[in-house]
Amino acid sequence: MKWTGRFEGYNMESFQKDCISGLIVGIIAIPLGMAFAIASGVDPKYGIYTTIIAGILISLFGGSRYQIGGPTGAFVPILFAIVMQFGYENLLIAGFMAGVMLVLMGVLRLGVLIKFIPRPVTIGFTAGIAVIIFSGQIVNFLGLRDIEKHEDFLSNMQEIVMHISTLNLYSVSTALICLGMILLTPRLFPKIPGSLVGLVVSSVVAALLLEGNVATIGSTFGPIPSALPGFHFPDMTWERMEPLLGPAFVIAMLGGIESLLSAVVADGMTGSRHNSNRELIGQGIANMITPLFGGIPATGAIARTATNIKNGARSPLSGIIHGITVFLVLILLAPYASHIPLASMAPILMLVAWNMSERKEFAHILKTKTSDSAVLLLTFLLTVFTDLTTAVEVGLILAVILFVKQMSDILTVAKVLPDPAVKHEKVTPHRVTEGRDCPQLSIFTVEGALFFGAAAMFEQSIMSTIGYRPHMLLLRMSRVPFMDTTGEANLAHVIEDVHQHGGIVLISGIQPQPKEVLQRTGLYETIGSKHFFDSTGEAINFALTQMDLTTCAGCRHFAFRECTALSDQGTQSAQQQS
Repeated sequence: MKWTGRFEGYNMESFQKDCISGLIVGIIAIPLGMAFAIASGVDPKYGIYTTIIAGILISLFGGSRYQIGGPTGAFVPILFAIVMQFGYENLLIAGFMAGVMLVLMGVLRLGVLIKFIPRPVTIGFTAGIAVIIFSGQIVNFLGLRDIEKHEDFLSNMQEIVMHISTLNLYSVSTALICLGMILLTPRLFPKIPGSLVGLVVSSVVAALLLEGNVATIGSTFGPIPSALPGFHFPDMTWERMEPLLGPAFVIAMLGGIESLLSAVVADGMTGSRHNSNRELIGQGIANMITPLFGGIPATGAIARTATNIKNGARSPLSGIIHGITVFLVLILLAPYASHIPLASMAPILMLVAWNMSERKEFAHILKTKTSDSAVLLLTFLLTVFTDLTTAVEVGLILAVILFVKQMSDILTVAKVLPDPAVKHEKVTPHRVTEGRDCPQLSIFTVEGALFFGAAAMFEQSIMSTIGYRPHMLLLRMSRVPFMDTTGEANLAHVIEDVHQHGGIVLISGIQPQPKEVLQRTGLYETIGSKHFFDSTGEAINFALTQMDLTTCAGCRHFAFRECTALSDQGTQSAQQQS
């Protein structure tokens, strides 16, 4: 791993700032780590282990100077679904497999490809995840009992309705105290993490006044041990790994997307630049090692990374100190963490969901009432009512289909002629009329990408117009930025048809990429290098020298300013021959 630039200009002042920011982010990460673990269907201690191990490794090996890694809300639905379907042990295997995939993605330099996922898809599934996290905490907020957990959203909502009579006012009071502290602390004490204050105050109130009346981490999951677990390599056989390939891929993709989004946010806040491929490798290493100590999948955490930067972080050392801080708290204060009420964790996660919901961006895209709105809404609904894998797959497929349709609609093919009324006699479509259209030369302006989604329309437009078989066909292609092999094949059909009828094809202004495609396929030689021109004027001048003067004689179309002279020459030639 190259560390160039990650500690450039580092000094003692930078170290002090890293210590302060790492300490603050570490304290913030403790309740979040436990809360995300609980929401994912596993014991809260595994969230602590993940925060420590993955947090340190992501900072050590990642590609961003400021990235803070750990459990995140984005993983909650997919991890919960894996735990429900396959169990905790298989979740560790899926996490390890996802780590391998992330390392391979980084080694193969695929980091840049993740950036091409359409924003409506990312906002759609992020908003859907927020709804799932928020709704998943209603049970703990209200203190409901005898709730059976399900994988799907509707069944979980039905459980809440069916057991609403078990509402625990003590739990509601505890949750409201925590929520109140979270909202008030930033106004009164901006430097102190509101989630930590809310957690401590509500836990103390519950322990002193409501003991035995609210469910706690200890009463639900057992005590949190004051040490890291021992090394344990999961029993990974092909029989166990095969059904986990899909979930592992989703974890890898989601982890890659989340970490790179977080790194981009950090770049925007600091003016730095991250290494996307190294970031993926760092994320992969962390997710390979963390499961060996019982941890769940982790990725870059946008909110904690932003907090790290705001508190003066200067290097990856702040992320390492953040992990060490959580470790020291685990060693010294783990017994106290067992007394934290589940109702205190609920408002923390609810606010996380609210903040990650991208509600303003969501509303903005919906207001555009474009195809992006449809992609956004479908991805959101599928995330909530089916699963994240289906949502992302369908969202991407729909986005691609709509993009292809839009690109095909953009392609235009128009028959044109020079307009004497315009400067430099630029060609325009309105000059082409029934009484003014050269019988020997057809000129077409092609605008847009010539690819599989629009190639057939291009060929049909040309062929339907030149049914009378002109002697020459001129294609103006200066506004064709891209051509694929399908576009090349359809162009070849047009050229073949013209050549079969004894005509020639001229092309002007072709751009480098389409020209390279024609050269690779051999179509460039078929057309003939002498039939390619830099400008339309040059191509027209060449075409005029190839005119059949006999046909020009008596022609009254006068499509070009040279037509009068050509017509006279044709008439004189006919008279001389007679």
